Amino acid sequence: MVSTRVVAGLVAGVVAATLAAPTPALAANGTIGERETVCAGDLFVRTQPNGAWMGTLYQGQTFLVEGPRSGGYVYGFAYGHINRRGWVQDGWFC
Repeated sequence: MVSTRVVAGLVAGVVAATLAAPTPALAANGTIGERETVCAGDLFVRTQPNGAWMGTLYQGQTFLVEGPRSGGYVYGFAYGHINRRGWVQDGWFC
């Protein structure tokens, strides 16, 4: 038979380990009017939602979300080496 003191110690240890574990960073949707930072490893800039590729933003680069949204994509200005307006898949910003 296991004593209640041992069970209580095990439960406390599991709870402490769970609370101490780091939570993974979750990517967020872009906010219209905000210059967002890309959290994804890479993010394709397209001519329209699911359209032709015109460049790639990499993690840490920025995108000014200008709106509108369409089919999981958002329109805006891709800074950096792309320097043009286009569409990116929403949900990959920090």
